[in-house]
Amino acid sequence: MPTQKIVAPPAKAAMFLVLTVNEGAEAQVADVLTGVSDLTKAVSFRVPTSNLLCVVGIGHDAWGRLFDAPLPRNLHPFREFHGEVHSAPATPGDILIHLRAGTQDVCFELAKQLMSRLRPYTQVQDEVHGFKFFEERDLLGFVDGTANPEDEDAQSAAVVGDQDPSYRGGSYVLVQKYLHRMDEWEALSTGEQERVIGRSKLEDIEMSDEQKPANSHVALNDLDDVDGHAREIMRDNMPFGEVGSAEFGTYFIGYAADPAVTETMLENMFIGNPPGTYDRILDFSTAVTGGLFFAPPRSFLDDPTTVPAQDTSSGADAPDDDAVPASPVPAASADGSLGIGSLKRP
Repeated sequence: MPTQKIVAPPAKAAMFLVLTVNEGAEAQVADVLTGVSDLTKAVSFRVPTSNLLCVVGIGHDAWGRLFDAPLPRNLHPFREFHGEVHSAPATPGDILIHLRAGTQDVCFELAKQLMSRLRPYTQVQDEVHGFKFFEERDLLGFVDGTANPEDEDAQSAAVVGDQDPSYRGGSYVLVQKYLHRMDEWEALSTGEQERVIGRSKLEDIEMSDEQKPANSHVALNDLDDVDGHAREIMRDNMPFGEVGSAEFGTYFIGYAADPAVTETMLENMFIGNPPGTYDRILDFSTAVTGGLFFAPPRSFLDDPTTVPAQDTSSGADAPDDDAVPASPVPAASADGSLGIGSLKRP
């Protein structure tokens, strides 16, 4: 099942595309999305060892424009966080396409096929080509992904279950693009870098609670519920960069059964826990994009009528849009998404 597979081993290559839907092109885009599974299968069948996977996510403002089905229970606009020093901005995005494979060529081929069909009806807001660096490390030199849950824990952390039966098997996907100031980072000693992260650089061993600074990246991203159980997400981050322009970064992507878990991590990072103890890594890495999407199960992507249309006469099943405050999103291009959430597919 190469489409909408959430939990998978780390890939060696990835592509990330964030699109906005042109006003008036909703029906055409919705029709293209129903064919994503067939396109993915056609490309992956030619290179069966590539382990090509494709996940499509839909943003809050686009959902009602593309589908008659009710909003997933916890889908809302990306929450911005503004701390005393650093901010996590929201940026335009109606559709997220996340491609993963063992090599970049099959990602590129599938992206080309998808965009040949979507290009007349969408605007590309962001495109990132990711790659695995040495020893599963990011460009800061630290192993990335160590904290990911495994097996059944990964499934329960990343995939929606009985809490939203209509969309069981889907996942909430939060993405951010971070740019690193490598000169400043590399000016730190290894010991200073380790205190920023909360892990040893060479061995990838987490510091003890006594050693780990309260504002280290690991300390602020370790979450427990009231019963002491870990609250986790599935990360599939990728390094990216351009040596000519000296642009280096990490594309953060987190899959969660409940987006509140990922949002709490961001709140801890940018605001601090307690407030003021923001994540020290932000002194060297700047978030330049932000979006929240829902990746529906494959059955819905192939045929959205599998979930009955929402009955708007009573509003009984309408999502509580006030549950999470909407963050302002910068305006898209003139023919991109205008965030009109009430338009319905003809």
